[in-house]
Amino acid sequence: MLDFLEYNDVFKEDRGALNGGRLKVTSQGIIFKNNKTGKVEQIPGADIENLNWQRMSNGFGLRVVSKSNLWRFVGFVESDYEKLNKFFDHNFSVALQPKDFCLKGWNWGQANFKESVLSFDIDKHNTVTLEFHQNDDAAVSLMELRFHIPTQSDGIVDDPVQAFMEAVLSKASIIQATGDAIATFSELQCLTPRGRYDIKIFPTFIQLHGKTFDYKIPLTTILRLFRLPHKDNRQVFFVLSLDPPIKQGQTRYHFLILLFNKDDNVKLELTVPEKEFQEKYEGKLDQVMEGPTVEVLGKIMKAIVQRKITVPGSMGSGNPAITCSYRAGAGLLYPLERGFIYVHKPPVHIRFEEILSINFARSGGSTRSFDFEVETKSGIIHTFSSIEKEEYSKLYDFVTSKNLRVKNRGTEPSQPETVADDLIDSDLEDEPDAYLARVKQEGRDREAGDSDESDESFNPGDDDSDVAEEFDSNASESSSSEGSASDGKHKKEKKKEKEKGKEKEKEKEKEKKTKKKKEKKSKSKDANKPKKPMTAYFLWLQENREKLKKDHPNLPLTELTRKAAEIWKESIKDKSKWEKEAQELKKKYERDMAAYKASGGGSEVVEKKGKSDKSDKKEKSKSSPKIKSGSGSGFKSREYIDDDDSSSAEEERKRPEPVKRKKKSSSSEDSSD
Repeated sequence: MLDFLEYNDVFKEDRGALNGGRLKVTSQGIIFKNNKTGKVEQIPGADIENLNWQRMSNGFGLRVVSKSNLWRFVGFVESDYEKLNKFFDHNFSVALQPKDFCLKGWNWGQANFKESVLSFDIDKHNTVTLEFHQNDDAAVSLMELRFHIPTQSDGIVDDPVQAFMEAVLSKASIIQATGDAIATFSELQCLTPRGRYDIKIFPTFIQLHGKTFDYKIPLTTILRLFRLPHKDNRQVFFVLSLDPPIKQGQTRYHFLILLFNKDDNVKLELTVPEKEFQEKYEGKLDQVMEGPTVEVLGKIMKAIVQRKITVPGSMGSGNPAITCSYRAGAGLLYPLERGFIYVHKPPVHIRFEEILSINFARSGGSTRSFDFEVETKSGIIHTFSSIEKEEYSKLYDFVTSKNLRVKNRGTEPSQPETVADDLIDSDLEDEPDAYLARVKQEGRDREAGDSDESDESFNPGDDDSDVAEEFDSNASESSSSEGSASDGKHKKEKKKEKEKGKEKEKEKEKEKKTKKKKEKKSKSKDANKPKKPMTAYFLWLQENREKLKKDHPNLPLTELTRKAAEIWKESIKDKSKWEKEAQELKKKYERDMAAYKASGGGSEVVEKKGKSDKSDKKEKSKSSPKIKSGSGSGFKSREYIDDDDSSSAEEERKRPEPVKRKKKSSSSEDSSD
């Protein structure tokens, strides 16, 4: 006989919705773990009263009736009946009985109450209607069930309808505020749902009373309790995880988040009868509770809900919270012993068993911060961005200590690649920030482009332009005679200015060429090319990093790296061990590099470079016109005209002038006549 039976693909029916999970049947009872929420539900074997095997639309189901509740599990096949029947009969002495559904529609029968179960037996008239809780997760929900109860004619005084209704109310999960609340907290600040609420704690539910909305939360819907200290060390979050969530219109709140000041104190007396207090809360609570509000609320909730309070896990020295952004809002990420929780817009709780992989990524090209990406097994990726790089080492050590799979881990298990190298060694590198330099250079290029455009703009006052020659009002004989004396000086000054402009253009072209070369080098990296070996210093640092952190827990990352460099230079006298290892790594690198080149590595990059250089030369030859000097069909620019040729140039320019003068003279003669 097997010790247990286990089924991994079983669904539990919860108010019409099927929630997937794992079912394990042992000699002690039945255990079901929800895959979505991680909630574990147990049915003790001693409480099992009845077991039914039912044929469902998508397979077979197991119906378990206990002293306090009813469960239905779906996802079995027909062959599972024999195994389950033998196991239950052997361990619990309860037979698994087949039970069929009636599909007739309107039926007559007998309604029987047994413990918490209402059964309707067919063929065994007032009307009673049962309305059910709506479940948003269920595609189809049973909303109403109506019973017609006949009147009694045999002289019985009790009303059968009233008796039926009272029996249903006593068994159903209908929240009724009977009696006084155990404890009442006034005007507590609530972040989700937002507002200030009076919280009343009853034996079976919690009531939130606000100015606009009221909520009643059954204790059975509270999955977990969290107490999370704020990063300012003055406030504390108290979080309740709910399933199913509370609703406000179409908005659902899976978390109830309360915010407390550490200095807030409260004193209250529990309104619980002495006998009931001794039976339920003796040793857990005091009749008079006094102290900080968050601690008093935590003790009462822990005793009534019967769940432990989760606090942040150990993530090295300092504050356990990490400041980051999620979606559009800023908040705090708390590493826990079994997961992560983010508060507060929107709150997110991720259990370790849900996580597929972890990824550390750059934050928008900056080396000052990074992104923390968590991919779940369901395919959802949660990205927590803008985390300061000082938090990297603590977060990475925490993730590796929990045996989570890091996506961008390098070949060495103690060192991830790319982002980790930037975050750890960025202060040790002498090279400037390439991204910042590129942004500055683009700004300079834009400024230079604006100045070039202004120089080339239309300026009719420029004596050297063709526009001035045509439109200048002083372009006459007098202007030519007066300007001939100073023409040589103007030309020399213009030559100097143009030469300076050409030198500036050459410098800009050089800067552009160097920029293109750097971009080509960065783009032409080969993934198969062997990586350069680590130096003796970095080998020593890799080996002693954890020890340095423990010896100097309060130092930030920048000061810690400087301290490590000082220790390496001054305190480490015998460096032969790491130098020898570095030499071996260097020899290995040379061998790998030789094999890489022998296999044709890097040839494609060289060919691409050659092609790009040729294309650049062709584009330059097309864009830049060549100036030909000499005789023939060529031409001379004005700055290259000698003084000897100035007279001929002046004559050429002034040829149209006599025509204008003749017209003027003729008009003057006509006027004199």
